[in-house]
Amino acid sequence: MLVKVLYISLDPAMRGWMSEGRSYIPPVGIGEVMRALAAGRVIASKHERLAAGDHVTGLFGVQEYALVSGDAVMKVEAPPSELPVHLGTLGMPGMTAYFGLLDIGRPVVGETVVVSGAAGAVGGLVGQIAKLKGCRAVGIAGGGEKCGHLLSELDFDAAIDYKAENVEAALRERCPDGIDVYFDNVGGEVLDAALANLARNARVVICGAISQYNASNGFTGPSNYMSLLVNHASMTGFVVTDYADRYADGLQQMAEWLRSGKLVSREDIAEGLERFPDTLLRLYKGENTGKLVLKLAEEGE
Repeated sequence: MLVKVLYISLDPAMRGWMSEGRSYIPPVGIGEVMRALAAGRVIASKHERLAAGDHVTGLFGVQEYALVSGDAVMKVEAPPSELPVHLGTLGMPGMTAYFGLLDIGRPVVGETVVVSGAAGAVGGLVGQIAKLKGCRAVGIAGGGEKCGHLLSELDFDAAIDYKAENVEAALRERCPDGIDVYFDNVGGEVLDAALANLARNARVVICGAISQYNASNGFTGPSNYMSLLVNHASMTGFVVTDYADRYADGLQQMAEWLRSGKLVSREDIAEGLERFPDTLLRLYKGENTGKLVLKLAEEGE
């Protein structure tokens, strides 16, 4: 089928997709179309399940049109204005937050859940899901505006501004009984600070390490890892595609929470294909709040 791309998802993982080396997916080659999840409208179809006019999401890449297999796309029953939500809360970031927190973090009512990159697409959802599960949610984000967003819009119990506070000291203050679940999106010094404040039997979920993706001298690993031994804690990494066969269940629950007003979905939308490089860099400068999406065209164009 031929798909006209309307919205492109910008995700921190893109930096890793450009890097040569062992990973969970082959790197994008020099001269190839940049890999990207996107949403669009079917222009022409030879697939029995999909017809011209249908809205779909898939791995369409950073381009205006994509020729793809119908078996590799997901049909979306939504108006064009809602397609960005299907790249965020009801897309890969939503599934990342849902399965990463619930399957690996395994939060229990009354526990304290801390998430870094809390004002981003995944982090904001992790905190909200933790609250829905009866936990305290503490978010780490950069700047007063983002921390205010966590408290006033997403209903976090506490926020830590890593740009203005000593994160390790702030975690001791906001989490007096320690951290039961730490969901890490940034790595580096913030991960070390969280490891220093773990509660007994804590679970550390390694989702990403955005602070390290552009490091020129290699990754900085955790020096406080012995806290895992002392606190009988665990640290587990995952990739959301591990849960592909369960996406339908996750999407159903996330959509139900969204419809009932229990989840807030925040999209940060830029416009224009030519702005892709500069817009992508916003992720690594911490300049986005919520899901960063690039809009290419109006539905009628």
